[in-house]
Amino acid sequence: MDNSKPEISEPAPTPKPGLRTRSRRRRDAKSDINEWVDRTSDQAKVLVQEGKEYYHRSPRLQKVVYQGKFMPAFWTVACIFSLIVNIILVGLLVSFGRHFFEFKALVANGLLTEASNNLAMMDKAHIVMTVPVKTTVRLQDTLPVVFDLPINENTQMSLTEESTINGARIYLNNTAVTTDLTLPAGTPLDANINMSIPVSTTAPVDITVPVTLQIPVDIAIEETDLHQSIVGLQEAIQPYQTALGSTFSSPDKLVICKNWLTGWMCGLIFGD
Repeated sequence: MDNSKPEISEPAPTPKPGLRTRSRRRRDAKSDINEWVDRTSDQAKVLVQEGKEYYHRSPRLQKVVYQGKFMPAFWTVACIFSLIVNIILVGLLVSFGRHFFEFKALVANGLLTEASNNLAMMDKAHIVMTVPVKTTVRLQDTLPVVFDLPINENTQMSLTEESTINGARIYLNNTAVTTDLTLPAGTPLDANINMSIPVSTTAPVDITVPVTLQIPVDIAIEETDLHQSIVGLQEAIQPYQTALGSTFSSPDKLVICKNWLTGWMCGLIFGD
């Protein structure tokens, strides 16, 4: 007796409309690509087959095309390539030779000489300018003060204690009488003070002073650290300037161009 339970098949999920359309588009794109690859492959096979048939029908083409002989084909290609390279190099050499002396004069006179002259002028130059300075200075010090203080003033003074004046003259009934006079403390006296008082003392100072200056500056380059750098550049340029200025400046000064056997080659490369 078979007690196994029958398998119940679950219903397949219903694909969504968007997923079905996308998968169909992918299958269509793959099929189009496969068809294009197959069609291209068939066309290539047809072209190869037609080329083979044409090659077998044309003896002239068989003589030109590689026939399995490696060394003759290698030397033929190598000779053709070498000939093309030599033609290009000769053309470049002739083109360079026609302008070689012009380029040499340009480098020697226009570049090296001018650079050396400008470096010498730079070494003799001055930096002249006016530097504006605007700042504040805090002044903390003790200053000596010495001067004369003039005093000229009418004032009223009072006696601090009783004072006696001997032989004072007073007027009684318009008659002058000489007597001793005693003035009590606190008696007011009118006085005129006219004197100079010498003053000698020290005064502490703690102030902030604004300072605005225009400072002229004149700096000689040869007295700064730039002098050594400029001299170093001049010494580096000097050998090249001497070599390019003293060596040959025309084809007539070349030893190889003076020989009758190689003179035609100099005329071809450097021109007349």
